Amino acid sequence: MELLSNRGRASDDEVCAFGTTICAGSQIAQREGMPTRTFRPQVNINTASRPLRGEQLIREAILLTFCDPLPAECSRLLKVSDKEWEILLRWLDISGLALNFLNQLIELDLCDLLPSAVFTRLYLNLIDNSERTRGMIGESIAIQQEFQATGLSYANLKGLSLWPSSVAKPELRSQFDLDFLVGEQSAQEARRILERKGYRLYAISGRSWEFKRNERPGLSLQHLYKNLPSYSVELHIEPSTRGSSSLLDRLEMRDLFGMRMPVLSPVDLLLGQGLHAFKHICGEFSRVAHLLEFRRHVLARRDDNAFWGELQLAARENPRASLGLGVVTLLITRVMGDFAPEGLTNWTVDGLSRTARLWVETYGHRIVFASHPGSKLYLLLQQELESAGTAGKRSVRNSLLPFRFPPPVIRAFPNETLSVRIRRYYMQLELILARLHFHIVEGLRFKLESRRWRRIKELAR
Repeated sequence: MELLSNRGRASDDEVCAFGTTICAGSQIAQREGMPTRTFRPQVNINTASRPLRGEQLIREAILLTFCDPLPAECSRLLKVSDKEWEILLRWLDISGLALNFLNQLIELDLCDLLPSAVFTRLYLNLIDNSERTRGMIGESIAIQQEFQATGLSYANLKGLSLWPSSVAKPELRSQFDLDFLVGEQSAQEARRILERKGYRLYAISGRSWEFKRNERPGLSLQHLYKNLPSYSVELHIEPSTRGSSSLLDRLEMRDLFGMRMPVLSPVDLLLGQGLHAFKHICGEFSRVAHLLEFRRHVLARRDDNAFWGELQLAARENPRASLGLGVVTLLITRVMGDFAPEGLTNWTVDGLSRTARLWVETYGHRIVFASHPGSKLYLLLQQELESAGTAGKRSVRNSLLPFRFPPPVIRAFPNETLSVRIRRYYMQLELILARLHFHIVEGLRFKLESRRWRRIKELAR
């Protein structure tokens, strides 16, 4: 612990799992003045309709540390107090940025921006998450070995397959579950395999099946990085439709973590990643890590013109592809500056409707830097898309006032003790009350913002 309480003494060769070097001897950022690194302005930043305030300005400065060169806004971090850093930790955890931010400061040699207690906390989280990542990799391999032994048609989705295109090191991601794409003819066998391994089917939503194993009541945010024996698996069922193109027909085999695994083709991987980010933008709360990972993936392919041509061809099969990629790309550009090549923007961003662009420019910063559980501002965008013929997953009315209770956080256990049952009920009651409060407060805010949005559209004509 002496190392963690005195960062200046950290050795350069302290390495945690998967090769993350902990280099904490930064001498650059001094509380009394500017660091020796020059902060230069970035283009297309901070065009929000309403100016950012307070914590949002600091959150923006944190996200902009991932830009090269560092924008001038990053100098705000020099004035953040120890107490403000403690408050920011919750947002860093929930947004999925915490460990990436720590790694970025290490690479920039700016670790002295963090108070010792905050650095120590993030450092220990990184150690815990490295162990957790090892555990999830082991679980994924065990499942896939059985999938392959029975000849299942499947592929890894998201998660580990995004490394190294979207994240520098696997242990920097906050991954909550394992996702697999499974052919419709293999779905029941995949379910049987998971149930033999102790998983329980929790929910079926459309073509997604959610399974959990060793669920534990009473877990909180402090367990986010812990390697607990609790796992969640989602099976995404691909329908067997004659004459249609199948993702499972275009797989790429990659050697990952000592096993040969099927993953999506490079084009399908980025397309799926972008649409996944768009899905969360069209929801109550969007994790900033999704946007950062997509940006990094695009930058890795920026000069590959052939790739962008292939992506455009593949996107023609999905009517929401150009819209989703356009909104995500424009949002990241407005927040972090230009990054996408013309081979992507000319058929996505350039094709967005006037109102979709206006929504991003008006609410983009508020969406990215929002606190959990988010807001209902996305419904303004959904209304515009519905007017243009693109229906949402749920109607605006049902999203404003749901008529169903939230699904159980944890289902009943066989022969569970009274104390476990009480903790389950308490967790569910907390969730119901929190959701009720959210719907009432954010529903009222949505009504007020709807009037403002109409005025903004009228002025923009």
